[in-house]
Amino acid sequence: MFAPTLAVAAAVAPPPPPRRRSPCAREFDHFVVVDFEATCERDRRIYPQEIIEFPAVLVDAATGRLVSAFRTYVRPRHHPRLTDFCRELTGISQGDVDGGMGLAEALLRHDEWLQAAGAKNGGGGGRFAVVTWGDADCRTMLEQECRFEGIAKPPYFDRWVDLRVHFEAAFGVGVGGGRRVKLHEAVRAAGMQWTGRLHCGLDDACNTARLLVELMRRGVAISITGSLAAPAPEPARQLQKKQQQELQHRRPQPQPQPQPQLVPCGAAVCCYCGVASIGGVMAMPGSTQRRCFYGCGNWTPASGSTCPFFLVGGVVDCLIS
Repeated sequence: MFAPTLAVAAAVAPPPPPRRRSPCAREFDHFVVVDFEATCERDRRIYPQEIIEFPAVLVDAATGRLVSAFRTYVRPRHHPRLTDFCRELTGISQGDVDGGMGLAEALLRHDEWLQAAGAKNGGGGGRFAVVTWGDADCRTMLEQECRFEGIAKPPYFDRWVDLRVHFEAAFGVGVGGGRRVKLHEAVRAAGMQWTGRLHCGLDDACNTARLLVELMRRGVAISITGSLAAPAPEPARQLQKKQQQELQHRRPQPQPQPQPQLVPCGAAVCCYCGVASIGGVMAMPGSTQRRCFYGCGNWTPASGSTCPFFLVGGVVDCLIS
């Protein structure tokens, strides 16, 4: 549920403040560190994957102090029963999620917590950035579930700081053996001790926040690394061509005209009106000369044909003498 800010924050001892003001403090006043936990199964993917723990830690960019923390459990809709593997990995019980809230409400409570903590104060709603370890939290987990469920999420989740990018740049290639560095490996490489339980969302977020502060202490400039920004506009000529193609597809396509057939109508041939057609023999020189033809039986000199029936047959097909 919505955890009291002070009670959660007190569980983690704040790291020492940076020795000097980090360059990133000029761009951001606060960082909001998140680390979602989601439904999972051993050796296979659950679809849709749903967030079950929504934690966040607020960091003061100027002092490096962990100001406040937030956590709520989220009740999954499509896979309400947690697997044994998921419970063992995350430490989240079935009772935790059964007593949780929906994702839409969790997002609202999180936004209210940011407001109460002062992160959204000031011009433009506050200068803060979301921080994650990897891109999956914002690019995949939250984005896909919100799209799947039709949930509107706050726009500040559309861009984020992947702290792993800054860590690997600061510590150089080779940390983690050439592969992507895991969070607990990065904490150890930075000379810090892991606190809490691995794969507990709040503990992971707290350790990410401590690592963020350590990088700032070392003078690393923290900046946005990922976003869900709209694609760049196409060149005018290419866009015009695309619009013309779309317009062409929208135009009604000509419908094929029904092929006239000889339909018996007593001793005559019926037109589309259902009456006996009128006919004769083509007298004009050419390929159809001496061939019989059939037209609309409702034809009059004043109004012409009522239906478009017209058929030219062969000499042997002619029923009109």
